[in-house]
Amino acid sequence: MTKIRIAVQKSGRLNEDSLAILKDCGISIDNGKDQLKATSRNFPLEVFYLRNGDIPQYLRDGVVDIAIIGENVLIEKGKDISIAERLNFSKCRVSLAVPKGVTYNSIKDFEGKKIATSYPNTVKEYLASKGVRADLHIINGSVEIAPNIGLAYGICDIVSSGSTLFKNNLKEVEVMLTSEAVLAVSPTISEERKELLKKIQFRIKSVLQARQNKYVLMNAPNDKLDQIISILPGMRSPTVLPLAEEGWSSVHTVINRETFWEVIDELKAAGAEGILVCPIEKMVL
Repeated sequence: MTKIRIAVQKSGRLNEDSLAILKDCGISIDNGKDQLKATSRNFPLEVFYLRNGDIPQYLRDGVVDIAIIGENVLIEKGKDISIAERLNFSKCRVSLAVPKGVTYNSIKDFEGKKIATSYPNTVKEYLASKGVRADLHIINGSVEIAPNIGLAYGICDIVSSGSTLFKNNLKEVEVMLTSEAVLAVSPTISEERKELLKKIQFRIKSVLQARQNKYVLMNAPNDKLDQIISILPGMRSPTVLPLAEEGWSSVHTVINRETFWEVIDELKAAGAEGILVCPIEKMVL
């Protein structure tokens, strides 16, 4: 049987999030400790555990068919590789930072200075767009120490919470791009494996939709039903069922997590009671 080959980061947060979404998609993976390759028990899929920075080349060469990878890595090393899905996790920024004690005015402050980074292509392109020339010191690994030992004026690195910069007495001064995990596709993927990719995409979309929404049930007096229904966003229209108590109905709907609390406040003000909120496992639209 033909199997689709997917690459995920060998270790770290992206590895955990990647395996979590595959699990939520109903794909079971036998993953022994320190394995470089694993097979799914219930889907024609092989998982390759690779260094994040090596994944674009493996996609390009057709060693793997798809990959869950940070968009920032594709921007740096794989602009020719297409993205099938944006996955809405492992979000970060690629930013320039300088020591806290430095007075920073604008990107022009980097003119003629040395920047330590493991993202040379991204930095060069950004500086060129701003008309700034700087020297790059390429480091594979932690770059935050570079300004503290006099190796560079500033750094370019990924930033999520900013805690690493804080610990190294640095401050973020320029956000060059924002990034999230994406599902990338090899340019050499076969037609047979494209069909398997479609199945995976369908499952991923169902999981991502579920993560973005909550299932909500509430009791509503019938004389306020129209007002309450007008507040609800819903997928199409809410489900309304009569309660045993005369004059009351049960209203079922789905609310997006981004606007959840604002909608709940409006529902309470409109007379909704006994509001019950449930997580959604999958949403098949």
